[in-house]
Amino acid sequence: MRTKSLPKLLYADATGNIYDHPELCMAGMNGPEAVLPESVELIPLPEGSRIFTIPDTPPMAWDEKRKQFVTLDSVREGKRRVPIQAVSAFMAPGYVRTLLPACDYSRKKVHLPLWSYTAVGWDEERDCFVVAASRVDTNDNWNPCNYDDRELDPLVRRLLAEMPDNRLLEQLARCALDYHCFAAKNLFYRRWEAPLPTSPACNSRCLGCISLQPSDCCPSNQERINFVPTAEEIVQLALPHLQEAPAPIVSYGQGCEGDPIMQADVVAEATRRLKKGTSRGTVNFNSNGSMPDRIRMLCDAGMDSMRFSMNSAREEFYDKYYRPVDYSFSHVVESLKIAKEKGLFVMINYLVSPGLNDTAEEIEELVRLIGDTGVDMIQMRNLSIDPDFYNKRMGLSGKGIGMYRMLQRIKKEYPQIQFGYFNRTRENFYPPDLEKSWPIN
Repeated sequence: MRTKSLPKLLYADATGNIYDHPELCMAGMNGPEAVLPESVELIPLPEGSRIFTIPDTPPMAWDEKRKQFVTLDSVREGKRRVPIQAVSAFMAPGYVRTLLPACDYSRKKVHLPLWSYTAVGWDEERDCFVVAASRVDTNDNWNPCNYDDRELDPLVRRLLAEMPDNRLLEQLARCALDYHCFAAKNLFYRRWEAPLPTSPACNSRCLGCISLQPSDCCPSNQERINFVPTAEEIVQLALPHLQEAPAPIVSYGQGCEGDPIMQADVVAEATRRLKKGTSRGTVNFNSNGSMPDRIRMLCDAGMDSMRFSMNSAREEFYDKYYRPVDYSFSHVVESLKIAKEKGLFVMINYLVSPGLNDTAEEIEELVRLIGDTGVDMIQMRNLSIDPDFYNKRMGLSGKGIGMYRMLQRIKKEYPQIQFGYFNRTRENFYPPDLEKSWPIN
């Protein structure tokens, strides 16, 4: 179903100035195929989002008069035509994209950085930018307006002075100030969810790893931690956070590390000490779940929740993206089952991209996985990667049924399943009215 008036195409000139086209309409892509956005998936650009260009890549649009998709290389300025480039949105957290930007990726000359690219247009009726997306989490703690670096700097300096020999604190100070990691900033604000990176090593070789990329690829977003902190260094930071912060969570497994399952002994020791030191707060473990025996040990150490990452419920596509070393997809599934059997709140960190995750085959396997494991939540995370590169590496062709319909189908099969974007405190693991928790308008 279309809107009464389709949003207009957005494009940018060579210097990055953004314009809306007077006639051509916004299009999106589901996998490698151009599609028209449906009204249900067009929402105002969320506050805190960004709009940027896709360099040297011409946009695709819908020509309502000709009833076909067209590629627009240039626009007329006076007596001459000037080249243009496509525009994309990078949304604030809490929203899952439903369409990729529509453009002729065959013209692209660079490997795009690790951002999540979302179709965006201009809605003349609402007088605003619109994106193809759906909100899946109402937690506003992660809104960029809550993070003011002018308040942060003195807090970082003060804590560094109090713990001059804590290497983990030095790492997180860099994450907060240089990489602008909101979770790292929370440690210094002493509130909400704070990170506990532990591992320089990983047994996955993800195509979209944000802390380690081959030299001939796009640059990683941040450098990976290069040491293993001691249990004492972890507890020194995490225990006061759990004891004093509002809605406290401490989480192993962050963007600036490999996978904490590789340091399970240190993580288990630190967690036992945290649980002995306070009954307050939530201890969470984010991982690829590649070693079920270690997951069992970590559950017994006192973890409250676990989140396991996957881009697909199908081993074929999981392997293409994660490129696992000495483990298989079946180990991840076993870890999900173990964590749930141990009584933890269990989540899938589902790294999604339209055209793969909304296909009938993928939905069928995800439904089966939910039933087999009893997982509590699916965190709908936008996969940050060059969409054309990803589509080609996954071997995608054609389109899916639509991300919104995918969410509807999952909710129909399992009304108790939770969709989200962020980790939860223990008090909010099972909110009331689960069956009505999505869609969020």
